[in-house]
Amino acid sequence: MLTLHTIADTRAQVRAWQASGLRVGFVPTMGNLHAGHIRLVTEARRHADKVVASIFVNPTQFGPGEDFDAYPRTLERDQARLADAGTDLLFAPAVDEMYPQQNLSWVDVDQLGEHLCGASRPGHFRGVSTVVSKLFHIVTPDVACFGEKDFQQLAVIRRMTRDLCFGIDIVGVATEREADGLAMSSRNGYLSPEERALAPQVYAHLQQARAAIEAGDTDYQGLSQRLTESLESAGFRVDYLDVVNAETVAPATPEDRALRVAVAARLGKTRLIDNIPVAIVRD
Repeated sequence: MLTLHTIADTRAQVRAWQASGLRVGFVPTMGNLHAGHIRLVTEARRHADKVVASIFVNPTQFGPGEDFDAYPRTLERDQARLADAGTDLLFAPAVDEMYPQQNLSWVDVDQLGEHLCGASRPGHFRGVSTVVSKLFHIVTPDVACFGEKDFQQLAVIRRMTRDLCFGIDIVGVATEREADGLAMSSRNGYLSPEERALAPQVYAHLQQARAAIEAGDTDYQGLSQRLTESLESAGFRVDYLDVVNAETVAPATPEDRALRVAVAARLGKTRLIDNIPVAIVRD
């Protein structure tokens, strides 16, 4: 596996592959990799001849008081995991390489970033869409893989890719979970042993919501309120637990057929996010 740190070197290598007729897959990450990231690499390999991964902790998607400085940086371990997974190139730039001067140009996807995480993290999705746009221009992949755990992020990137005519196939990959249902996340390492034992309640409450909807409950607001109160009584601080339209990420209506139940809840210092799909079948 090649490890490159500059935009120019990465562009040159990818262009050489594409000039030879090879299809390039891309997996952007912030590092501290787990099995969910490796599954993205495996999926990218199914769609491409060469796989590029990136590791970049992007400062523009962190708000004031968030964990940018504390975010785990484990480059040597991540390199080994990516190499073992068959990654061909790792792009690991410094902040000054990606943002050599004050950034005055931004990519902002209207509406999709206003709900869920966007409501409590203003500017977060502007930072995400901007850095992914920059990475897409650097790597110029044919296909890019993103995890469904960050479902709102996936929706934003899909819309950005269509609206800005990137010509990249965006592949969503199902959430990788621990044996007890907890969605794998780089932030799970922040959990104390007691918090880790409680954390699977997030997924359990999502499953309760799906079961209620599939049984015919269309009072989505009331359902969200009941499950929010239940999680908070268990010791979580809930940012949101909402039923949303799977495409627009707006609050769902009884007429919507493809839904997502999404949650963000804090347990101690750790903010956990998760979601699951719900398909409504009507005659």
